Amino acid sequence: MDAMAAELGKVPPQQLEAEQSVLGGILLDSGGLPAALEVLKGDEFYRDTHRVIFQAIQELFERNATIDLLTVCDHLGQKNLLESVGGAAYLASLAEAVPSASNVAAYARIVSDKAVLRRLIQVSAEITSWCYAGGKKIDEILDQAETVIFSLAERRVRSGYHSIKEVVKKSIHIIEELYDRREMVTGVPTHFRDLDKLTAGFQASDLIIIAGRPSMGKTAFALNIARNSAVESRVPVGVFSLEMSKEQLAMRLLCAEARVNSQKIRSGFLSQDDCAKLITAAGQFNDVPIVIDDTPAISTLELRAKARRMKADMDVGMIMVDYLQLMRGRTGIDHREQEISEISRSLKALAKELNIPVVALSQLNRKVEERSDKRPILSDLRESGAIEQ
Repeated sequence: MDAMAAELGKVPPQQLEAEQSVLGGILLDSGGLPAALEVLKGDEFYRDTHRVIFQAIQELFERNATIDLLTVCDHLGQKNLLESVGGAAYLASLAEAVPSASNVAAYARIVSDKAVLRRLIQVSAEITSWCYAGGKKIDEILDQAETVIFSLAERRVRSGYHSIKEVVKKSIHIIEELYDRREMVTGVPTHFRDLDKLTAGFQASDLIIIAGRPSMGKTAFALNIARNSAVESRVPVGVFSLEMSKEQLAMRLLCAEARVNSQKIRSGFLSQDDCAKLITAAGQFNDVPIVIDDTPAISTLELRAKARRMKADMDVGMIMVDYLQLMRGRTGIDHREQEISEISRSLKALAKELNIPVVALSQLNRKVEERSDKRPILSDLRESGAIEQ
């Protein structure tokens, strides 16, 4: 941190009093440590000596040992670190100076916030150096920049625990609402009767995988679901098409709506009746809440950023990805199966974050065709990894 200060000519964001209060509060009452550990990992402390003291406290906690002024001093002494952190006198001063041992969580949040600001300064400097250095493609720089920024945001946002009383109360409220509505479909309707009967609609925060071999109708089926949800139920749908262009998808939607053979469009042999049907179908899509992004080989970070914007702009109610194996994961992943696993986890996290269903199309491998029983099983998912879960 001293190097950062020297480089910038300024003292980086920090709050030494908050750091001292976290440590002093724990030394007085170790009951505040679990709350601090929900916020801090240890590297958030600006002063190196404070990091060493907190690490010693963590080590005692992991051993289920008593944590107080005496035991922490003894542990640091055994590691020949006591004098380097200021000796027993400094630790005693921490315990004496803390305003209130009951406010450790609040002090820890201050320490964490200052650490995030310092990390942002550091990341900004790194991004600047990448831009000046050259040698990297702009997409690679953007991907790396998004990765480090999102990692900061994800680390900061942590879900706390909730009492079963609180969770049950909310669950009863949901059950009462469902009872009052008494509807077969409680999620996003697909308007495929048997599918809606099985799923009660696609539920918020779910990642749904639609899998099949190439040219078996995955895209057509997914587009029908998107069309039905948007047209019949007015649910805004975002479609990420990695295989087909937006024009190809639009033609498929028009052909399905107008009930015109797509082969006629490709060949140009359309009757006047066909043209009239297509024009009528096009008019019906004027106010349908479907948006299409056909960025090829889109990365998980780019897709998440665009999905967030869709949520902000049009309150998107469902996301579709066609198809999963054409996406890119984070840079630096060597094995394709690991990359697909990372992509599927990212899509599941997106579904939870936006609280909407995310539908991802996936390829099946050739094994399904080699068996006498052609019914697919989970292990038939190509580069399955975490998709099976």
